[in-house]
Formats: sequence, C-alpha cells, structure tokens
Amino acid sequence: MEPASGANGTAITEFVLLGLVETPDLWPLVFVLFLLAYLVTVGGNLSILAAILTEPKLHTPMYFFLGNLSVLDVGCISVTVPSMLGRLVSHKRHVPYGACLSQLFFFHLLAGVDCFLLTAMAYDRFLAICHPLTYSTRMSQTVQRTLVAVSWTCAFSNALTHTVALSTLNFCGPNVINHFYCDLPQLFQLSCSSTQLNELLLFGLGILMAGAPVVLIITSYAHVVAAVLRIRSAEGRKKAFSTCGSHLTVVGIFYGTGVFSYMRLGSVEASDKDKGIGILNTVISPMLNPLIYSLRNPDVQGALWRVLPGSKH
Repeated sequence: MEPASGANGTAITEFVLLGLVETPDLWPLVFVLFLLAYLVTVGGNLSILAAILTEPKLHTPMYFFLGNLSVLDVGCISVTVPSMLGRLVSHKRHVPYGACLSQLFFFHLLAGVDCFLLTAMAYDRFLAICHPLTYSTRMSQTVQRTLVAVSWTCAFSNALTHTVALSTLNFCGPNVINHFYCDLPQLFQLSCSSTQLNELLLFGLGILMAGAPVVLIITSYAHVVAAVLRIRSAEGRKKAFSTCGSHLTVVGIFYGTGVFSYMRLGSVEASDKDKGIGILNTVISPMLNPLIYSLRNPDVQGALWRVLPGSKH
C-alpha cells in the first residue's frame, strides 16, 4: 500500500521510529531486557497452552478461552518486540510506510480479540457460578467456538477500518515517531491532513470495542458477587472468588493501559508516557498473564510441572 500524496505532490514512504531510548550506549541493555522479556512471555504462554492441551482436567470452557488468550499474548508481543530488537541490532530505525500500517493492523486485530475474549471469560464465570445446572449446555463447544469466531470477526472489522481510514491521510512533513512501534495517536500527529474523522472513529469504535465489553464484564461480575455472597460456607465463597480473581486482575491491567493509550488524543507532550504505557500494553501484560493465571491455580501448576522439560512425572 502506497501513501497518499501530500498537497505539494510529495509523500512520505517511510517513518523513523526513535525507539525507547535515543542514547546508543543504552541500546545493548534495552536489547537484552526486551529479548529476555520476549522469551519469558513466549515461553510462559506456550507452556500454559501446552498444559491446557495435554491435561484432561483442563479441558473446560474456562481453559479453552485461556488457551486462546495465551496465543493472543504471543501474537501481541510478536507484532512489536522482534522488529524493535531488529532495529536495535541493525541500528536502522527506518520503517517502510506499508510495514508501519501492517504492524498497526495486526496490533489492533490482536488487542481487539483480547477485548472480546476477556468478556467471553467473564460470561463463562457468570454461567458457571450463577447457573451451574445449565452451565454445560449453555457453554457447549459450539458456543465457545462461536464466541471466539465472533471475537475475531469484530476485531478484524475494527482493525481494518482504522487501517483503511489511516491510509487516506496525507503524510508529507515530519516522519519521526517518538515510539517503539507504529500506532494511531502518534501517526495522527504526523499527518498533513485533518485527522478529525480518524479520531472520531477511534473514539466511537473504542466505545464499542472497549466500553461495551467493560459493561458486560461488570454486569457479569455483579451477578457473580451477588451469587457468591449467598454461599453459606466460607470455603465455598473462597473457591468461587479464586476462579475470578485472576481474570479480574488481567482485565484491570489490559483495560487500564488501553484507556490511557487512546483516550488522551490531544496530548502531544505525552510521548514518554506513551512509551511506558506501550511497554505495559505490549510487553508487561502478556508476560504477567501466565503468572497471574497459574499462581493460585493448583490444576494449572500441576499440568505445567508435567509438560515442562526435566520435570518429574
């Protein structure tokens, strides 16, 4: 895809990503830290996926969704970090226009699926705790696959809309992005043409993609809390809440960083803050998810010990 020409007939064919730090002396340290973070994230999430696939006890709807979430986390970090590591090694910070748009598309695709998948997981907990007698029929394999398919379809539509809308903008001036990956707010700042429609799209679709899932998650958990509080035994309440605690922690991190990233569009001064939020979004959150889900879950821990190399079976 070629960029639209500017008013003076010239068009930018590549962008310059400044990365996390501009001091070359710090590049080796940044490279090592992010390579480790990448390996830990990919290793952790693939281990969770392997545990879910090989342990019959984990062949339940909740872990089906968690397995999908692990695949998404590997995808999310793979869209941004490997290309950044490549630029640190080659010392080349130029990114072709098409590559920048592709990165943006896949980032929003995977993050969008994440939004809906976390909602599906909240709905699963709602059915399991509030409607245990009809849970197996209401959350059948067909329902699970349908929820995942709908998540991908909605996220694809959202990512494609933003990418096509961005491709209509003119880029004819500065081409330096003070970030380590291509994203909408930073590209809006570089456009020669009006980004009003794009910002409206980001806000409107953001409400649909994030606002609607948040309302559904809160509604699901309001019912869950009410149902759990009716359980008479303290042990029963503890067990019910423990299955929800991990999910709520992940939801908090994911949506918290997302809101900060995209609801401050007018702020030009926030480049360094954007980088920090970007690290939380693309690196820390996918890296923490396997830890959060396995930390207080003996079933996952047991399955992990069985699939990890060198562990005693």
